[in-house]
Amino acid sequence: MKIITDLHTSLRFKNPVVTIGNFDGVHIGHQKIFRKVVDKAREINGTPIAITFNPHPVRVLAPESGLKMLNTLEDKRALISRMGIKVLICIGFSKEFAHMEPDEFIKDFLIGKLGAQWVIVGHNYSFGKGKKGTTAMLRARGRKYGFGVGVVRYAKMHDDVVSSSRIRSLLLRGRVCEASRMLGRAYHIDGTVVKGAGRGGPLLHTPTANIVTPNELIPKEGVYAVRISFRDSNELKTNDKGLSLSSDPLLVTRHSLLVTDEVTGVYDGVANIGKNPTFGENRTSYEVHIFNFNRSIVGERLGVHFIDRIRDEKKFSGVQELQECILKDIEKAKEILSRRKDPLFV
Repeated sequence: MKIITDLHTSLRFKNPVVTIGNFDGVHIGHQKIFRKVVDKAREINGTPIAITFNPHPVRVLAPESGLKMLNTLEDKRALISRMGIKVLICIGFSKEFAHMEPDEFIKDFLIGKLGAQWVIVGHNYSFGKGKKGTTAMLRARGRKYGFGVGVVRYAKMHDDVVSSSRIRSLLLRGRVCEASRMLGRAYHIDGTVVKGAGRGGPLLHTPTANIVTPNELIPKEGVYAVRISFRDSNELKTNDKGLSLSSDPLLVTRHSLLVTDEVTGVYDGVANIGKNPTFGENRTSYEVHIFNFNRSIVGERLGVHFIDRIRDEKKFSGVQELQECILKDIEKAKEILSRRKDPLFV
């Protein structure tokens, strides 16, 4: 996928089919739009293109909201690429850009600079100054300037509209199963393994990897059944059939159930997010215990994929009670992971 951040470069592509949005999370609603874009581009022998914004407009227009992103920019780009989009145009969002009139954006950018043949958006899409640009306006301007317009209805799950804000709310309440169903894959965070307090192995007989993460939205504190992937490892390049995981842009998000016994380099485990109250700490830490694993991995990058929540974090009377609970957590996690085959982003 070609990534464009400099809008002064040439943006001429063959029969552009364009979608526009923030696409935070690249959830099943976004995926529905991307599939429509790819299908239409295939139909007219065109180029499937996505336009997104960085930073998120809310961070510029309402910074006090403290909006947390579901994905890093790196992961969002990779997920969009895997949907079959060939060009991603990343517009730097500013207050000046926010004051652009909808007609100006359509005429000068979509038509004048990009030459869009089709514009495909979600049903509630709005754009331009004061969000005055609507799907009805797009259709009217499409008739005027000669481009097609497609409006994709929202995705629903159990009568609940799928949205990035809904997924954020679920994760902050620890409801990772529901959030993952809306994403179409297990919610994950990335992290680099760092040296921790050293209690896991010697004291608790359960070695853990402590991670620092660039991800902003972390699920509610507690204990989770997880799967762990190694981000920089050659182990993740092929599965047991020798198929490159990057050879099919839709492999992870639409078709493949990537689990421990199918893909080398993905392991089962249990994760704890919290402040370790038993030891009187007040700084949130992120720890994972990987089952049947004894290699030193300090400095390596992991993906932690949340499959289900086991319990809240709690303060124990001492090390023995904590140790007993950890063993129960591990057995519970193994039971959960033995029957769950959530798609993973690796």
